[in-house]
Amino acid sequence: MSELTSQEVWSKCLNVIKDNVSPQNFKTWFEPIVPVNVQNKTLTIQVPSSFFFEYLEEHYITLIRKTIKRFLGKDGKLDYNIVVESGQNTSPYITNLPSNHQGSVKNNPISMPIGINSPSIRNPFIIPGLQKININPQLNPSYTFEAFVEGECNRLARSAGYAVAQKPGGTSFNPLLIYGSGGLGKTHLSNAIGIETKKLFPEKTVLYVSADKFQTQFVDSIMDGKKNDFMHFYQSIDVLIIDDVQFFCGKEKTQDVFFHIFNHLHQNGKQIILTSDKAPVDIVGMEQRLLSRFKWGLAADLQSPELETRLAILKKKIKNDGIEIPYEVIEYIAYSITTNVRELEGSLISLLAQASLNRKEITIDLAKNMLDKFVKNTAREVSIDYIQKVVCDYFDIPVEIMKSKTRKREIVQARQLAMYFSKQLTKSSLAHIGKHCGNKDHATVLHACKTVNNLSDTDKRFKGFISDIEKRLIHS
Repeated sequence: MSELTSQEVWSKCLNVIKDNVSPQNFKTWFEPIVPVNVQNKTLTIQVPSSFFFEYLEEHYITLIRKTIKRFLGKDGKLDYNIVVESGQNTSPYITNLPSNHQGSVKNNPISMPIGINSPSIRNPFIIPGLQKININPQLNPSYTFEAFVEGECNRLARSAGYAVAQKPGGTSFNPLLIYGSGGLGKTHLSNAIGIETKKLFPEKTVLYVSADKFQTQFVDSIMDGKKNDFMHFYQSIDVLIIDDVQFFCGKEKTQDVFFHIFNHLHQNGKQIILTSDKAPVDIVGMEQRLLSRFKWGLAADLQSPELETRLAILKKKIKNDGIEIPYEVIEYIAYSITTNVRELEGSLISLLAQASLNRKEITIDLAKNMLDKFVKNTAREVSIDYIQKVVCDYFDIPVEIMKSKTRKREIVQARQLAMYFSKQLTKSSLAHIGKHCGNKDHATVLHACKTVNNLSDTDKRFKGFISDIEKRLIHS
């Protein structure tokens, strides 16, 4: 299959597509497409405009995806080259964007338990006039598994989420509780589970709703005398995703109705997915009977992304946006923003805005100026990774060598300085610092700090090392 040219693959696809669209639509939307290349089971096609790309993604991506997989295998993918007009006096240029490989996410109409003489059950999202009601899954189509960057910080949660999507309600991960601080990807991952479920099981009714909206809908149902309708509606869902469940804390009646909905869904083999900013054991103000049910399945945490994951996130976003940025700039951002994914992506967007609005080239200096302002607003802490990089750059040694078990004097000194500045400039524990510096124990870190303090008092040359590195760390 890999021997086929892009022209041959696209011709085979067109033969199938032609039988599934009207002649006019085929002429309008498919004949202008030019196949560019096929590599690593990814077909790249060139389209004449951004509007053209958006229209194909919205209306025909499912058909295109199926035909590509037919001729390139189940791993077959699609990329676009888009011709972009750059102004009256300049020639158009071509940008590259990957397909999101995602058609529309819709639920099938569902039947509600309504008697002959009963009024229609109220959809808390839309007031329906029919017994068959359409439920918008409320999923963000951009939040897919493909767009979610996996790393050590999120591997357990991502793997569990993917397993749930493959077999909703049929795994031991029910409920699946994903917890972690803000901006680490809880909403993205929970949406991805819903989207993947709809892709594999189109007949299942999936619903994503924030805990805040759920509570508001519940209050409205009481005021309208529709509490039973509200419960019947949620009990009809196959995969229920509640975001930020900690907002139920202190709201006894909301917790009570959710308790009954939870029981009904769980007993009937339906999947429940919850997100929270805290682990179940740390949630205060939640009824014990609910907390105990949260522990029935799996509680998976999302941690702050490590350096490799931060770099991968930035690279993916840059690729998806069809732009080019020097690697040193990407690296600088990854070292500077360590707290969460949202701030990481926010800093990149700010940088692009600065460059675009001021018509400036994206350089390391522009990134530093932008981050100086951005960092002040986010109260950034210098990361251990960044400290290690600065120390190793200063002594011109690779970070991997510094973390190794070698006892060479210059390497040991660099390692001790990295530990010393990590203790001074971060809130990390001695054990955590040691783990990042070649899996050393806390006693080794403590010894390193004492050694650095002693040498700074007795060795003028070593004191100069400390001063130089400190300037680079604080003023970089």
